[in-house]
Amino acid sequence: MMNKTVQNLRVLSNIQLNRDHHLLELQAPVKLEQIAPGQFVNVRVEKSQSTFLRRPFSIYGVDYEKNTMSLFIKDVGPGSHVLTSTPEGEEVDVVFPLGNGFSFPENNKRILLVGGGFGIAPLLFFAQELTKLNLKADIHALVGARTADDLMELDSFAQYGQVYTTTEDGTHGLKGRVTDHSVLSDNLQKFDGVYTCGPEPMMKAVAAKAAAADVFCEVSLENTMACGFGVCLCCVTETTSGHQCVCTDGPVFNIRDLKW
Repeated sequence: MMNKTVQNLRVLSNIQLNRDHHLLELQAPVKLEQIAPGQFVNVRVEKSQSTFLRRPFSIYGVDYEKNTMSLFIKDVGPGSHVLTSTPEGEEVDVVFPLGNGFSFPENNKRILLVGGGFGIAPLLFFAQELTKLNLKADIHALVGARTADDLMELDSFAQYGQVYTTTEDGTHGLKGRVTDHSVLSDNLQKFDGVYTCGPEPMMKAVAAKAAAADVFCEVSLENTMACGFGVCLCCVTETTSGHQCVCTDGPVFNIRDLKW
């Protein structure tokens, strides 16, 4: 695995996916070593006077041939707006890779990825790596959003396995939330593992269903992680082993280790 580093990464491309989501491809000046799905970066936002702390983002994907990593960013405030407006050719100060990633299953396992909103980022990277490692995983992805316009990268997920969708307004897939879908409510016991990332209430609901079905489950928490080194204590969460920093002990946790 790659050791933590601070580098100025050049924006190779900045693609707007919908009204407020962008995909930034960043090229490193030195060769990237192995990065685990579920790890994240902390980005310094130099052009925002109101953004004092670094902003954490899950790693969306890594292309080792191009020596690039991609970040999936939602424009929700001054800091993220600066980043989504960064033109090609400019450099971004990034600390990476931070935290711990998902546990890889053994060969020939049936797994379910459950993503909500921009929580899809580490899950798509996980699907990519599972396929690249030729673990012969039977991958299923359940993606939820408020509306059809908020569903993204479905074609990318479809490259790796079967995709299910839910929208709260019923404009795509099942009307409702991901926890309303039969793949979670009726068929969860058919899976060997569940991996989820998204809003905490969604992850807690998914975790509860996985625990009831006695299915292995990991969640990627999205606490505020300002430093990434366990110093600022912004991201502490309660676990069965006491309080732990999400940025160093996570962000990926087995649900049996969380006091949910």
